[in-house]
Amino acid sequence: MANLTTHLPESGESWDSLEAQMDAMSVRDVKWRDGRAAVYVFNAGEDIERVQKAAYARFSAENGLGPAAFPSLARMEREVVGFGLGLMHAPEGAVGNMTSGGTDSILMAVKAARDFARAAGKAGRLNIVLPRTAHPAFDKAAMVMEIEVRRTDVKQHLADAEAMAAACDDATMMIVGSAPCFPFGLIDPIEALGDVAAMRNLWLHVDACVGGYFAPFARMNGAAIAPFDFEVAAVSSMSADLHKYGYCAKGASTVFFRGQALRQHMIFEVSDWPAGKMVTPTLAGTRPGGAIAAAWAVMRYLGVEGYRLRHGLVQETRARIEAGVRAQGYAVVGKPQLGIVAFTREDVDCFAVLKGLFERGWVTSAITAPKGLHLMLSPVHADVADLYLADLAAATQDARSGKTGVASARYGG
Repeated sequence: MANLTTHLPESGESWDSLEAQMDAMSVRDVKWRDGRAAVYVFNAGEDIERVQKAAYARFSAENGLGPAAFPSLARMEREVVGFGLGLMHAPEGAVGNMTSGGTDSILMAVKAARDFARAAGKAGRLNIVLPRTAHPAFDKAAMVMEIEVRRTDVKQHLADAEAMAAACDDATMMIVGSAPCFPFGLIDPIEALGDVAAMRNLWLHVDACVGGYFAPFARMNGAAIAPFDFEVAAVSSMSADLHKYGYCAKGASTVFFRGQALRQHMIFEVSDWPAGKMVTPTLAGTRPGGAIAAAWAVMRYLGVEGYRLRHGLVQETRARIEAGVRAQGYAVVGKPQLGIVAFTREDVDCFAVLKGLFERGWVTSAITAPKGLHLMLSPVHADVADLYLADLAAATQDARSGKTGVASARYGG
């Protein structure tokens, strides 16, 4: 293994020098501002980026761990959480918190569900039942807490409520649905999962990390989005990422609970140490004030009209790309309604196509079952959709003729 030890410079360097070095280091990074990335970055335009940066910088030193010291951050977090609860049909008494990201939100929901189950008398090793398409963050949470994960087969790429019900037993503490799942961008039948949860008295978590701040506006724009949030009475908790389709700065997410009686199991509290009581609502201790402030600023900057406009543009772009890939012989997986689209083709090595796209400057992702290509679209992609489709056609031709080698499913090379 290479020696990774480096040495801190004896003398400091000027900002001009450091800035030049960072520019040089980033020269091979994907040109995401040009729309060349359809994963990792959500680009809603230069104006949103300016708001993110200005608000983040304004509160970059402040710490959300200390609400008494920084009541401004406490207020902004309350308002951000309130915006989310309002969008997701939360009942009176619903509560939530901001977290550092989707994995953090999911981990805290699992922790709350576990402690709720323990308080209700469930003993032994607990389990979570979820569809095969659910995010691996649940596996990470289960690994940390020594919980069994039971993944069930899907039906037409959607959660199969009957299969999930059959997988539950007396040790089941949570069932999960996605709105939408990351691989295909499809919203699971949350109402049917709610029936399972109600029948067996189980905690139902909806992972809306991708769609929580998209689906409500898509519905306002006329999309026939089935109930997926607290509108379904059996939903106990939800996760929704602000730094995805909320277009807020990283890292910012939200975790919601139907009531305080559920959230109280998420809170961490300890007093058996020399510095007095320590209480934290989420996994993190120190919480960057910049992420809270940027989320508050972006949401207020956009408002309902701004979100509807940008999400409408994403929906239109997704429809254009769907039509374009179908014209090239690809099949779209399912019927996506939001910003993710996945497509496949049996007569070509889709991973080789992915590599060909990477060589043309695109950083996108893939699906493995079935093998295919995956896009998570932003408003900026409206300007480059035709270029992407042209490069897809060229990369497909190269793959069919053997000019492109096989790529990894995730990184394109």
